[in-house]
Amino acid sequence: MLAAFRRRYLDLLGSIYIYNEHRGYTSIDRVLEAVKAREPDNTHLIVAIEKHRADERKHYVMFKRWFELQGKMPLSVDRTCGHIDRFVEIMFRRSIDELDTNRIIAEDAQFEKLCRVISLTEQRGYKQVEILLRHPLVRPDKTLIRIFQIIEKDEPSHWAPYDGWLRANGKRDPKWWERGIDTFIHSELLFLKLPALFVNPWLKRRTEWQDAHDPLPPVA
Repeated sequence: MLAAFRRRYLDLLGSIYIYNEHRGYTSIDRVLEAVKAREPDNTHLIVAIEKHRADERKHYVMFKRWFELQGKMPLSVDRTCGHIDRFVEIMFRRSIDELDTNRIIAEDAQFEKLCRVISLTEQRGYKQVEILLRHPLVRPDKTLIRIFQIIEKDEPSHWAPYDGWLRANGKRDPKWWERGIDTFIHSELLFLKLPALFVNPWLKRRTEWQDAHDPLPPVA
């Protein structure tokens, strides 16, 4: 019974992570679009965000390979399990796909808000990885542990460019209520959504990978 419990837990954990990593790098494309339009000469910021995007894609590929080695597809979780999805929906009152990129480009307040959301999301991810690296259900899976070790190493560079922009432009740190929203989203997933998915016998597996419909990279 313990083995079945552990398999189900890791299955859900990997499925939530692969969703979030894919959502992460595809969402960063919108951020890059805004930064390049707002500050085309800020090469330091652009390069840092491009690295963030590349790391998120790398993490996605690692989880994809983890599932492939097991000969199965991820479980079909959706944006309700996406930390950045929920944060953007609460802060901007619209989904990531509905964000007004032109407004974010034009208005400092909108870009500032987005930077704080991304920074808090990445910091939350780092804290969670630290917990998972010590988790008794995760530790026996050496491949998964290696993936989380790589994420732990990469993560601090992910919130740094957004915090750096905020400081360089005299913007405020996150308020207590913004941190409270971050905590609420994490708790909602951990204590409500994850248990509900765990016991859901109708939860199906995906029939295709998340990146199946990603735009093709430009031809060199």
